[in-house]
Amino acid sequence: MNRGIINKLICGLLVIGLMLPAVPVSAQDYIDLVRKGNKAFKQKEYDQALDFYRNAETEIPASAELDYNIGGALHHKQSYEEAIETYERALGTTDPNLEAQAHYNLGNTYFRMGDYQKAIESYQNSLDINPEDMDAKYNLEVARRMLKEHSKPQQQQQQNKQQQQQQQEQQEQQEQKQQEQQEQDQQDQQQQQQQQRPEGEQDEEQQQQQQPQPQEQKEMSQEDAERILNALRDDEREMQEKIKRRMRIRGDYTGKDW
Repeated sequence: MNRGIINKLICGLLVIGLMLPAVPVSAQDYIDLVRKGNKAFKQKEYDQALDFYRNAETEIPASAELDYNIGGALHHKQSYEEAIETYERALGTTDPNLEAQAHYNLGNTYFRMGDYQKAIESYQNSLDINPEDMDAKYNLEVARRMLKEHSKPQQQQQQNKQQQQQQQEQQEQQEQKQQEQQEQDQQDQQQQQQQQRPEGEQDEEQQQQQQPQPQEQKEMSQEDAERILNALRDDEREMQEKIKRRMRIRGDYTGKDW
């Protein structure tokens, strides 16, 4: 595999034996469990590796190096939130190299979760400690590009929504004006007809006008508005699904050094 999260994790795992706390009674058991966890990790048996690391944790708790190893196993199990918590504990190490690697792997985990802003921050923290880490530099640029690409559909979607709302409002205003004009024309026509009719017929016509009139035009306008709103919702759902599909593809990025 490429140089990346696996190699960085293994690098941290292999030096744990040199960084053990001074606990003579359980130190050997701790070393054996970590070694077995390392072996399972290399074989991609992450559940088994995590079991060994957890058992080692009961022997010597509060170990930044072991937290780092556990975070790696959790990452590969896609337990990203737990991995983040464990990597953050590993940041309490006094070893600058391990701290830089923990920031780096935090970036990888945030990236997998689609939180590109936090991924960028983590990679930058790693580079602040180790400016020569080419993997972190590369991943930093990828995360920046992903954040930029991810923000474009949202901005475009918001603009489209605003334009659609404006178009809907304009159409409703136009329909309202047309309806008012039609009503005015109808009233003018009725007045002209009344003036030309005998007095008895005019009284009968006035009584009919006082009765409620059908609201066909108004009901049709409401139906049109509802159809427009449904169309907008369908377009928005389709856009969101496209964004999600794109995010999944990018999130599964398996290029250099991951």
